[in-house]
Amino acid sequence: MTQVAGGSAHSVRALVEEHAGLEARLSEPEVHADQALARRLGRRYAELAPIVATAGELERAEADLADARELAGEDPAFAAEAEALEGTVTTLSERLGELLIPRDPADANDVVVEVKSGEGGEESALFAGDLLRMYSRYAERRGWKVTVLSGTESDLGGFKDVTVAITAPGSSALEDSGSDGVWAWLKYEGGVHRVQRVPVTESQGRIHTSAAGVLVYPERDAADAAVEIDEKDLRIDVFRSSGKGGQGVNTTDSAVRITHLATGIVVSCQNERSQLQNKARAMEVLRSRLQAVHDEAEAAQQSADRRSQVRTVDRSERVRTYNYPENRISDHRIGYKSYDLDRVLDGELDGVLNALRAADREERLTQAAQEAGQEGVR
Repeated sequence: MTQVAGGSAHSVRALVEEHAGLEARLSEPEVHADQALARRLGRRYAELAPIVATAGELERAEADLADARELAGEDPAFAAEAEALEGTVTTLSERLGELLIPRDPADANDVVVEVKSGEGGEESALFAGDLLRMYSRYAERRGWKVTVLSGTESDLGGFKDVTVAITAPGSSALEDSGSDGVWAWLKYEGGVHRVQRVPVTESQGRIHTSAAGVLVYPERDAADAAVEIDEKDLRIDVFRSSGKGGQGVNTTDSAVRITHLATGIVVSCQNERSQLQNKARAMEVLRSRLQAVHDEAEAAQQSADRRSQVRTVDRSERVRTYNYPENRISDHRIGYKSYDLDRVLDGELDGVLNALRAADREERLTQAAQEAGQEGVR
């Protein structure tokens, strides 16, 4: 097989063999007696399917190209066919190379988003509310559901902090098929978001700069999480849910706050009707948060010298600036800039997110090609 961009013929053959092995295992009745195992094998089988299909197309195109070149010496008509097949082989090789880029295993997952106000006081809290609205409108455009888990409102209607879950309908089916879910799109949002505008509290009309921190992490169930939570490491407090009033606000101490003593991570949930439900949901969020910390530490250890320029959940890193006077949005990680801030804040995030995904894909492709080259040298 032709050298594949970002990979090698050897790695493709290994994946084709793995796919065939998985197909055989999935036909065994005893495998389906263990639903967790069957789901894990089925998910991997679905991930490999497009690679196997494209590899087959490439192999057939290469065989046709070899035949056309051989026949071109006898019949000039085959020379044109050979030229066309060369283009097909190149296209398929590039497509296969992209498919061989290691996929983020959490791409199909739903996410938890935390937004916290930072420098700027009341203005920062208002901006945190604007960010929440931006993500909510974007989710609405994509048909996702946003559920507020907890939040502390500011005096002027912003948020000092707010935590939401963003879920896609049929997310378990997305996971099983290897399709993109919420995490595949929103994982780039973690970091410091800075705003430049005239605050509503500014009487002189001067432009101020303030910031809000965003933390995004994929939701994980107990079966997928590598971390274990010891009940002895938890402090659980209950309190009365807060809100603007009405039937949706509980009048009992049903809200739950869980502090993980070993890490200092605090999560809370107040949107469910009962204390038991809020505790269960808060534990899910805590598990996902701890897994995100674990994954980040592991990734940093494995690639400290080539840390990704676009994927981060570190709120200490400034990632984006929203400049109101110029109607400009700038993403500092990839040099992205556009003058449609009003539309972005209304949930039209596709431009910046597509640019971030493209940069991430290019980085992964380059990394895979380098690793393939090193493997070839060995």
